[in-house]
Amino acid sequence: MTKASLEILQPVNGQSFLFRKFDKFAFDAPYHFHSEYELTCILKGSGKRFVGNHMEDFETGDLVLLGPNLPHCWKLDPEKDQAEASAIVIQFGAAFLGDDFFNKTEMRFVKNLFQKSVCGINFNSCTKISVNQYLMTLSEEENSFKLLIGLLDALHRLASSNNYVLLDQSGTIAKRSIAEQERINPVFAYLVENFRQQVSLDVAAGIANMTPNAFCKYFKKITRKTFMETIIGYRLNYAIQQLVQTDKPISDIAFESGFGDVSHFYKMFKLKMHLSPLNYRKKFMRSFDEENVQVA
Repeated sequence: MTKASLEILQPVNGQSFLFRKFDKFAFDAPYHFHSEYELTCILKGSGKRFVGNHMEDFETGDLVLLGPNLPHCWKLDPEKDQAEASAIVIQFGAAFLGDDFFNKTEMRFVKNLFQKSVCGINFNSCTKISVNQYLMTLSEEENSFKLLIGLLDALHRLASSNNYVLLDQSGTIAKRSIAEQERINPVFAYLVENFRQQVSLDVAAGIANMTPNAFCKYFKKITRKTFMETIIGYRLNYAIQQLVQTDKPISDIAFESGFGDVSHFYKMFKLKMHLSPLNYRKKFMRSFDEENVQVA
């Protein structure tokens, strides 16, 4: 069973931060967390991104800034050819340039960016395009000083942008103590790896070393959702992606998403989306066709 754990990062060759380019094997990393900030640029690949208790599709060009101790992972879509999947990942501590560096007046916008990153920040539009191109150029830089200046420049560009959305907006996970995170994060890792299969409350409670009753209360206190609401949320999110990206029968999507009963899937889907799965697919396809006509 995969468990989320605290990852200890060690910069190499005396550098104060990590700037690395990964191939597809990096996407095998489990749901994990660390005390460093992390800026991730997906050069190629698509699948599901998990940040805190937030789950969302990602694709080539995905650009996300994560705050310290915010658990996360990127999972490639196994049904697609992902042989060339790759990413640039930059990780640095809050004090990697000194305890007071980011408290300087000149860095106030970057400090504000860091404060928002506790939720995870997904950048979009022209910001994503320009910063990703800049990071790709930096990935070829061998001079450590120029690399450092480049990182600060990238952070400044991100701090100056309004083209973003916050991911785990509750911020409830990252704000917890390390001890609490080491208790709850393995539970989320269990869900991330198993939500499409049978998920056991007893197993989840056992991972947290609690009785099922105490665990349910603790989980809702931490996440503001019940354990079952969280599981259903993951399953519906996955089902929505399958509805709009494939032509699979709805019954197949229901079972592949983790629902053991098609009627229950229909009920939960309509409760969240206010449409049946079939009508949701039809509405999406109409919108897609209209957009194509406008572009043409």
